[in-house]
Amino acid sequence: MKTGNQTVETDFTLLALFQYGPMDSFLFIAIAILFSVALMGNITLILLIRMDPRLHTPMYFLLSQLSFIDMMYISTTVPKMAVNFLSNSKTITFLGCEIQTFVFTVLGGTEALLLGFMSYDRYVAICHPLRYPVLMSKRICWFTVMCVWASCSVNSLIHTVYVFQLPFCPSRLINHFFCEVPSLLPLVCQHTSQYEHTILLSSLIILLLPFTAIVASYACVLSVVFQMSSGKGQTKAISTCSSHLLVASLFYMTTLSTYTRPHSLHSPEEDKTVAVFYTMITPLLNPFIYSLRNKEVMGALRRLFVQKM
Repeated sequence: MKTGNQTVETDFTLLALFQYGPMDSFLFIAIAILFSVALMGNITLILLIRMDPRLHTPMYFLLSQLSFIDMMYISTTVPKMAVNFLSNSKTITFLGCEIQTFVFTVLGGTEALLLGFMSYDRYVAICHPLRYPVLMSKRICWFTVMCVWASCSVNSLIHTVYVFQLPFCPSRLINHFFCEVPSLLPLVCQHTSQYEHTILLSSLIILLLPFTAIVASYACVLSVVFQMSSGKGQTKAISTCSSHLLVASLFYMTTLSTYTRPHSLHSPEEDKTVAVFYTMITPLLNPFIYSLRNKEVMGALRRLFVQKM
């Protein structure tokens, strides 16, 4: 059904991540392997944290939340993208695109705020260890995580409802491999500069503020760590914090690049390349960075193998 230059509830067409034609089957297999590894890595980490009492601490509770988000995050975009490599029809329904945009925005915002809270956890553990049981109690952790999920859900709902009530032009070709707000704005048949200011404000609050807090937290952590007389304590603290900082930097830099620029400055090919990092690479790396570089997680994995043998 059409009204003027607006098409109501019609399908969108998604472009593939790469336009290689004969290599589509190979790309499908490669993406499917990456998806499976990321999914199994995050599921394994969640199960380890749940099954081992030694990992029932605030740090690992937050890490299990991060793994759950990454598991959902990659499941929101990658399966559809992988199927499109083998399908002649690369369409996604209006409702499907709306749901994907909403879920993806919720998960992205929640991960951004959660990473900030995880840096606060490390800051308190290292800089104020005696107050850690009070400042990072189970009740405070649950309350904070629930607030993060709720606030990001409301934010995502507002953006999704607003974007999908805008008039879309007859051409509904999304030059991206999934539906997200920046990739939909070029299809809108009216000026969106004022709305882009709203996106910028949301991005500064949800992305830049937590990233700034992370940098400030680790500046304090490093100042305390380098005052330690124990070389072993320094190594452990730096290892824990550096892994978190690596994941955080990769996630924030790529998402800020996408969400803080007006759509007139976006390059579709560049956007798709950058999106690979926060939709696939980060969820793939998270469980391995936090497990392979963490003696407690590796110890829990060895104990699990011993029990099963």
